[in-house]
Amino acid sequence: MLNEIIKIALLDMYNGEPNQGMRCIIDVVNRFSPVISFQIFDVRGKCELPEINKFDIYISTGGPGNPLIGDGNWDVKYYQFIDSLTKWNNENTVKKHVLFICHSFQMACLHFGLATVTKRNDTSFGVMTIHKTKEGVNDSLFEGLADPFYGIDSRDYQVVQPKLSVFAKKGAKIISLEKIRDHVQYERAIMAVRFTDYFVGTQFHPEADPISFVMHLRNKVAKEKMKKMKGEKKFREMLEDLMDDDKIYKTNETLIPNFLRTAINDLLKTKKMLSN
Repeated sequence: MLNEIIKIALLDMYNGEPNQGMRCIIDVVNRFSPVISFQIFDVRGKCELPEINKFDIYISTGGPGNPLIGDGNWDVKYYQFIDSLTKWNNENTVKKHVLFICHSFQMACLHFGLATVTKRNDTSFGVMTIHKTKEGVNDSLFEGLADPFYGIDSRDYQVVQPKLSVFAKKGAKIISLEKIRDHVQYERAIMAVRFTDYFVGTQFHPEADPISFVMHLRNKVAKEKMKKMKGEKKFREMLEDLMDDDKIYKTNETLIPNFLRTAINDLLKTKKMLSN
């Protein structure tokens, strides 16, 4: 049992739209080869979901559109799947580990009743600073990252208005928040949540690398839109941030590997204990 390959299910939430996210996730996951194998499931396009007993770790990706709305089919089955994973962890010694990213994170926060998801006044896209909370400082997900650290943000929606009584009841924790914006009156959005010891999620894209961002900027319309949104000075600063080894590179090399390392170590430790 200890010699078995650890199997990862990648839950593709991109609904068939071109993206860099899946490439980046696969790149990170492949760093753990040959210890792991992975399989992709097209959740929104084909309503594909894995059999729980066949996979150990799950990464649910970002994706386009409104997280409040599904088609009444894939979204219902996706929420049922999350409930099945929760039930599994409540009833079994060997746990299932899940990372929710961006769109998936918003859906998970909604499903667990932890906060409100609202449409932003404008799109957030680019390099942003992310601040650890008191609970996040010692969270294994952020080990090796500075405070604040940097991530790629791409969202039209946000998770706000945390229901702290629900957080307390479920044992969930807010582990990071977006940057402080003194010049606006908006509430700081939640950027990461530790749902349980085995479920965690981020609003930002920890898989993103500078290549993915540069690819996006090859689109002249997207490039000009971003320049207009940020202004020439901030746009140039953002490009400098992209190339800084201690910013996006650091998050890419740290966060998902932390998640996978923690999950793999837990699985191996538990299986070894059960085999004795």
